[in-house]
Amino acid sequence: MKGPLFYSKILLFGEYGIIKDSKGLSIPYNFFKGALKTDDSLSEEAKKSNESLKKFTAYLDKIAKENPKLVSFDLEALKKDVDKGMYFDSSIPQGYGVGSSGALVAAIYDKYAKNKITVLENLTRAKLLKLKLIFGKMESFFHGKSSGLDPLNSYLSLPILINSKDNIESTSIPSQNTEGKGAVFLLDSGSTGETAPMVQIFMEQMKNEGFRKMLKNQFIKHTDACVEDFVNGNVKSLFGNLKQLSHVVLDNFKPMIPAKFHSLWKQGIDSNDYYLKLCGSGGGGYILGFTEDIEKAKTALKDYQLEVVYNF
Repeated sequence: MKGPLFYSKILLFGEYGIIKDSKGLSIPYNFFKGALKTDDSLSEEAKKSNESLKKFTAYLDKIAKENPKLVSFDLEALKKDVDKGMYFDSSIPQGYGVGSSGALVAAIYDKYAKNKITVLENLTRAKLLKLKLIFGKMESFFHGKSSGLDPLNSYLSLPILINSKDNIESTSIPSQNTEGKGAVFLLDSGSTGETAPMVQIFMEQMKNEGFRKMLKNQFIKHTDACVEDFVNGNVKSLFGNLKQLSHVVLDNFKPMIPAKFHSLWKQGIDSNDYYLKLCGSGGGGYILGFTEDIEKAKTALKDYQLEVVYNF
């Protein structure tokens, strides 16, 4: 048995800001994917996944009882499949900010939710918000508090525009220019990052008035501008705003940037060859990069592995 494929995602803009109602833009990333699978003999990796699914099943039972109006699952079928050795077969790296738990949540909802909202129906804002709420509750099992956006992206396989907490819509982004020199790329930091401790640091900093002011007047302002520019294809303006955003992140989110990347981050801003930003909560995993000239960026970052995800 093998279920349908669910893809990883990239939050292009909005990390941390969306906690405080900034805009955000999340896109599916088809390079990594996962599916539910059952095999007779399980590898060590698959056994771990199966164990985790056992705990997840008990957790889903609990949230369905607490919120019967919101969501219910065919738990009998799920338990049976897990007992038979079902696991999540995934190429999505964990702790890299590309939504490994989101894809799993989407796969479980797709297969076992009763009266599920499907991708084929008219996705009104109310339905999208309900899905996001369900997914947030489901994904909280994996890292404390979840917005539900990662599973939503994985489930719909569409770009999602976040206007505010209560206002999200599926959107289209300008089609890629495969001949273009500009690119969005992923840079592998070589280590994994844990979401919960990073969010903890952010919440601690939010107690500081100076940090709150910076978030509102600089971070959210530039994030919102980047989202507008990207969706509308204003490349020139986008790179101006990206430079500012990269600067604000380097100055104020240092704990979320692995130490060995601080100088590389600054080098990009100073040279204008590329601009780096957090991919997800940071602390490790991937770092997101933007460049107007991918060859220049590759030369400047020749010691690192770059993965192009979108061309301008």
